[in-house]
Amino acid sequence: MESLEKNRSAVAGSLINTERTWRRRIRLIAGTVLFGGVYWALVRPRMLNWGATAAEVERSLPGDDLLPDADAASTMAITIDAPPDAIWPWLRQLGQERGGFYSYEWAENLVGLDIHNTDRIVPEWQDLSVGDTIRLGQADRFPDATLEVVELDPERALVLRTPDQPAWWVWSFTLEPLDDRTTRLLVRSRIRLPGNPAVRIGAQSVLDPVTFVMTYGMLRGLRERTERLTK
Repeated sequence: MESLEKNRSAVAGSLINTERTWRRRIRLIAGTVLFGGVYWALVRPRMLNWGATAAEVERSLPGDDLLPDADAASTMAITIDAPPDAIWPWLRQLGQERGGFYSYEWAENLVGLDIHNTDRIVPEWQDLSVGDTIRLGQADRFPDATLEVVELDPERALVLRTPDQPAWWVWSFTLEPLDDRTTRLLVRSRIRLPGNPAVRIGAQSVLDPVTFVMTYGMLRGLRERTERLTK
């Protein structure tokens, strides 16, 4: 009789533990689904379109036609207290072994890109033409990390794309004067992702935060450098 009671207690305890385990799993799954829903519906759109108005996000910008069927896009913007001609030289010298990208240098070099952001306009780096190559990282370690200049509209637009055909990434910089002393800088990134849905979601989960953080740093870096020289 005593043995039977022990068995019943053991079974009951096992059932209780199993129920608790499933409750924890259900809460974890529900929390993950809720977090994912909030991220994709609310956080992600605001993150990828930081600083841009709804109209700026929706409108067509230089370079859009180079990748019309993009799987992911980001439009971030900032207002700079300077005319376009004061901002343009900073854009012309973008690149590794040139002016850098004015973002978080420590983060870029953490993965060995060897980026060094300049705080001045360098005349020898102003020579940029359509067809030129801009490096994103050290050539020895990242030989394929390059972008091609495909559109160069002085003081208005710079458009870069991956040299692959068809291109899988288009990166554009657009300057729009608000008045004689103020300019909107819009940075748009359009990407084609792998066809596998699971891989696509995984890629976006990694690329989206990186795009936001580094573009945010770039926008602020460009504004600080430009305004420092124009004041």
